[in-house]
Amino acid sequence: MSRRALVTGGSGAIGAAICRRLAADGCAVLIHAHRGVEAAEALAAEIRAAGGTAQPLIFDLTDAAASAAALDAVLADGPVQVLVHNAGVHDDAVLPGMRAEQWHRVIDVSLHGFYHVTQPLLLPMIRTRWGRIVNIGSIAGIAGNRGQVNYAAAKGALHAATKALSLEVAGRGITVNAVAPGIIATPMSQGAFDAAAIARLVPAKRAGQPAEVADLVGFLCSEQAAYISGQIISINGGML
Repeated sequence: MSRRALVTGGSGAIGAAICRRLAADGCAVLIHAHRGVEAAEALAAEIRAAGGTAQPLIFDLTDAAASAAALDAVLADGPVQVLVHNAGVHDDAVLPGMRAEQWHRVIDVSLHGFYHVTQPLLLPMIRTRWGRIVNIGSIAGIAGNRGQVNYAAAKGALHAATKALSLEVAGRGITVNAVAPGIIATPMSQGAFDAAAIARLVPAKRAGQPAEVADLVGFLCSEQAAYISGQIISINGGML
């Protein structure tokens, strides 16, 4: 029986690449989405057409009650042993001009969303004595970035939570790591970085591809990565 994998924000560019990779590796993938319902349904159909197993899972992970209800229903069918918390949003502004809702929205998705999704899945995962948790962080959470104090705070906290949780579950066959991408070719980044900026900022002189992030996540979720835990692994073309 294939292991079940939940990918939050699975309908976005990086999330979709991760879903495809985990499905290709034999996982039954739950593609979480909130607003991207049609994209999640289309991705699930694409994965099934390629011979994989996937279904959309729609809920607002900033809503504690909605998250609990959705995950209760998922857990009724058994544990989820692979969790990739990829959901995140930008709402950029320099701090003197940042509205309270910009601060809270970014923190809610990346950080409170991590709690709402991870906490209910942990005990069932622990009972199986095997699990993989990968949080998608950011170079902004390591180095900071102007105009992204909220995003850097959310991702930096997610990195720290990754390290702490890894210590709690290391003896139970569960690894917890974070992947910190730099500039990746997604619709979210294309408006922020033109080719000249990428050439100036990235030693590799190009943006990364979502599939490259997914390949790293896939490895961390594999049997081969059993001795890697508590790490923040950058994928950024040499920026740091």
